[in-house]
Amino acid sequence: MTASTTRRTTAKSRIAAIGAIAVAASLLLTACGDQTDSSSQEGGSGKETKSGAPLFSKLPEKYQKSGVIKVGTNAEYAPMESVENGKIVGVDPDLAEALGKQLGVRFEFTSGSFDGLITALNSGRHDIAMSSITDNKQRQEGLDESGKKLGEGVDFVDYFLAGTAVYTKKGNPQNIKSIEDLCGKAAAVQRGTTYEKALKTQSKACTDGGEKAVKIESFENDTEAQTRVKSGGAVAGVNDYPVAVDLARKADGGKAFEVVGEQVDAGPFGIAVKKDNTGLRDALKEAVDAIIADGSYQKVLDKWGAGTGAIDKAAVNGGK
Repeated sequence: MTASTTRRTTAKSRIAAIGAIAVAASLLLTACGDQTDSSSQEGGSGKETKSGAPLFSKLPEKYQKSGVIKVGTNAEYAPMESVENGKIVGVDPDLAEALGKQLGVRFEFTSGSFDGLITALNSGRHDIAMSSITDNKQRQEGLDESGKKLGEGVDFVDYFLAGTAVYTKKGNPQNIKSIEDLCGKAAAVQRGTTYEKALKTQSKACTDGGEKAVKIESFENDTEAQTRVKSGGAVAGVNDYPVAVDLARKADGGKAFEVVGEQVDAGPFGIAVKKDNTGLRDALKEAVDAIIADGSYQKVLDKWGAGTGAIDKAAVNGGK
């Protein structure tokens, strides 16, 4: 998920992915930044913390003692992260579980508002944020879209690559072929995401070219945006490519939506870590590389149909 704080963008490219963890626990009220009602889930592999794990010694002492890394997420982005039967599941939770085996700790996921994830991270509510967040300079430096300083930036451990996709109601009644076809039309999107920014960029391109602006309808969560497209109130929705593909495949048995055109503005998803938490950041990077090397990374991606997004090596702040 681009807002001034967190993500989920476009250019012909492949997607790449990584790390997550199994989760289990009860739903809680939680929030990111502002207090908002949201489901929360804690989870792990169910095994005791193992000091003998390969990378346990790389972790800061705080996590060695607690045996837990607290994760902020927005569990509304299947197949990356979503809630099923009261549990947060998907690519990110499963990758986190694999990371936990390398580090000897459990990852506990809590779901809240997407556009508050980085604020919540920097306030100390979470140790990391892992939620299909696009790594870019804006978030690294804590800037808004105009370049104004909003707050602390974050570091990213990049683990997945994805672009922006356009989806329509099944049958594509308005014959939308790409994001460029949305000039003068209503498009639905989740607020605070990189693909909201992509729509704003496209809208300006429309007016600069003498056409009408895109009628951007921004919603608090992606489910509302999907409902708007399904009802015909918006001709299309914009989302991360793997999420849009999963939505088209599963919603109403594949009868609700379809993806049009190709993904654009592909960029890395990153695990967000506070700037001063370099020890945890570096341990996570080593863990990502380790699960890539041992094959567990690719197995997770293939399980969720995201195998084409695999990366070869983790990076820190690789987004532009």
